[in-house]
Amino acid sequence: MSAQRTASASVPGNVSDIEQALTRVTYLAGRARQHERLMALAALPLDRAAVAILRHIAESEPLRPGVLAVRLSVEASHVTRQLRQLEQGGYVVRIADPEDRRAQRVQITDLGLGAVERVREASRRGLEVALADWSGEDLKRLAALFHRLVDDFVAHAEDPLPVPPAA
Repeated sequence: MSAQRTASASVPGNVSDIEQALTRVTYLAGRARQHERLMALAALPLDRAAVAILRHIAESEPLRPGVLAVRLSVEASHVTRQLRQLEQGGYVVRIADPEDRRAQRVQITDLGLGAVERVREASRRGLEVALADWSGEDLKRLAALFHRLVDDFVAHAEDPLPVPPAA
């Protein structure tokens, strides 16, 4: 039996329930109305794409716009447009690439770091409201399982998916 079939056979039948729940959470978190609420709480004028880019830059070393586009799986022109707006707002600056003086990297500013922290704080407040009735033990278990889920997604991101048997 192949490794793919073995892995598929060992996955519990409730994977469909997990996939549906993740899809629903992703949808709810990504809604425009939710983003507007988050930006109102954080007192920021940023759109969803700008926030995603800013958060990514905050979590990494200064990097080239093209590398950022690859990491976010978006077109370079999209990142360039967003970076221009973030730069005009004072959230990021362009610096010389120490490995290639002809190239530039994007670095977050103190204003950008403050904005990311305000977004994170507003997001945490929303989670606290949603999870207010959960026990400390349940929250600890959920956090551990989420970390494990993300780690496993990253570890298997490039694995080929099993092909279902022909009907």
